[in-house]
Formats: sequence, structure tokens, C-alpha cells
Amino acid sequence: MHTQNQLTNTSALLLNVNSNVRIIIFAICIVLCLTPFVSPAIALLLGLVIAQFTGHPYLHLNHKATNLLLQVSVVGLGFGMNVHSALQAGKEGILFTIASITGTLVFGYLIGKWFRIEKKTAFLISSGTAICGGSAIAAISPVIKAEEKQMSVALGCVFILNSIALFVFPLIGHQLNMSQTQFGLWCAIAIHDTSSVVGAASKYGTHALEVATTVKLARALWIIPVAFMASFLFKNNSRKISVPYFIGLFILAMIANTYIPAVSVISPYFIKIAKAGLTLTLFLIGAGLSRTVLLSVGFNLYYREYCFGLPYL
Repeated sequence: MHTQNQLTNTSALLLNVNSNVRIIIFAICIVLCLTPFVSPAIALLLGLVIAQFTGHPYLHLNHKATNLLLQVSVVGLGFGMNVHSALQAGKEGILFTIASITGTLVFGYLIGKWFRIEKKTAFLISSGTAICGGSAIAAISPVIKAEEKQMSVALGCVFILNSIALFVFPLIGHQLNMSQTQFGLWCAIAIHDTSSVVGAASKYGTHALEVATTVKLARALWIIPVAFMASFLFKNNSRKISVPYFIGLFILAMIANTYIPAVSVISPYFIKIAKAGLTLTLFLIGAGLSRTVLLSVGFNLYYREYCFGLPYL
């Protein structure tokens, strides 16, 4: 899928530099994001700056790169988790997950009807909000045979709000004196994309990260029933569904860390690599949000998506 690539317009960039300079600046930013001096939030901001000023030199590869990097990073985070505490976190979040997903899909449908949003666009935004952001949109788009413009608008809405949440949620959590468990649950339910959930939770604390990642990945499995429901609603008999197989690898990593002593010894190295990968993922997401992508979403659609998020704020 190259929706963001199609929305890029070099004339909209604030700095007119040649391709070699653009590549050098981009490479320097990647190296910086792999150091401990750049946090996930700063990486996202750095990516946004690159998108507006010099542009992403490899934008056509960005979607696949962020998907792969995010999945590998999430699996790596599994080496820092314990099965027993993860199961406990999953039990605490299951009722919230069911209620919030059902409520968001119903509320999204009603808001879409109220604002007269095109049906497929409204469903993609609702699904991305309810489940796991861009991953849900990418999985459900072929099921409902969505057009490029519809996917672009939905992805733009989700990525913009994820960017805001990454900065705002930790501040709100501290102001409300939330516990690690409370903040982890809130992140997993209220923030759309897995990368931003992990980024915000990692800033809040280790246990918050464990709770948020476990609940969010359990939530991501809802892509499957929602996709089947979408194929019925939009009368698509092909039922082509993208299953998030990396969740199984995450579970295996968590089991290995819990029950294999040799793995637990080297787990800290996997975690460091995974967190660096997550930081780089957020940089790439920011670098893909060019001014033309942001403008394609528009104020009205941004406002509508913001309404979808109100129950969780």
C-alpha cells in the first residue's frame, strides 16, 4: 500500500534540497534515533520535522518498513515480560476491551451517519480507533474494497491523533496520579496504534508498558472477527483477512523469558534493541506525515475522528 507516497508533493516541502542531501539528513536522524538520547516522543517529532522540511527520501518503502519494524520490536518486548503477570493484566483488561471495541464501532457508525461521512471511510476510522490503528485499517481495507483516498483519510486521522496522544497521555496520567496498571490499561484502550501505546506506556513505567502491551495485543486479535463482520456488512465474499501472526511470536518470547533461564539472562539485550526499534518506528511514522497528508485529512474529518476518541479521553 502506497497511500502516503501518492500524497507526497515535493513542492510542499519547506526546504528545497537535492536528493543526496535529503538522504544524508535522513540517515543522520535514523542514527540519532538508535541512540539512548532520543526518546520515542522526540523521534516522532523529529520525523514530523523531516516530513515538513526536507521530506522522506524513501517514502514508497515507509509503510512496509514501519510495519515490519513495529512487529519485530513488539516481539522483542515480549522478552521482558512474565507470563503470569501478563495473564493477570489480560484478565483485568478483557472487559474494558470488549466494551470499548463494541461501543466505539457503534458510536462510530452513528457519528458517521450524523456527519454524513462516506460509509467505508467512517468504518475504517471506527475500526482503527476501536482496535489497533493503522494495522486494523490495513487489514480491513481489502475486505471492504476501500479506495486509496478512503484509506489515506483514515490513516491520516489515526496517525495525527496517535502523535498527539504520545505527548499528552503521560502528562495527563501524572496529573491524575494514575497507577502503572491504570495508565497501562488506559493507554491500551484509548490510543489507537500499537507503536504509540508502547511509546507512551514506556515513558510512564515498566509495569505500565507490560500491561499496555499485553492488553493492546489481545485487542489486536479483534481484527479477525471485525473483518468477518465487515465482509458481511459490505457484501464481500472473498474474506481476505490479514492475521497478525507476530502476536504468536510475542507470546513465545514471553514464555521463553519466563521458563527458560538462559533466555532470561540475555533478555535485557533484546529489550534494548526492541526499544530502539520502536523509537525508529515512530520516527518513520512521523516522517511519513507530510503536509499534503495532513491537509488531506482536513479540519472537519480531524474533528470527527476527535469525536470518536472522546469516550476514552
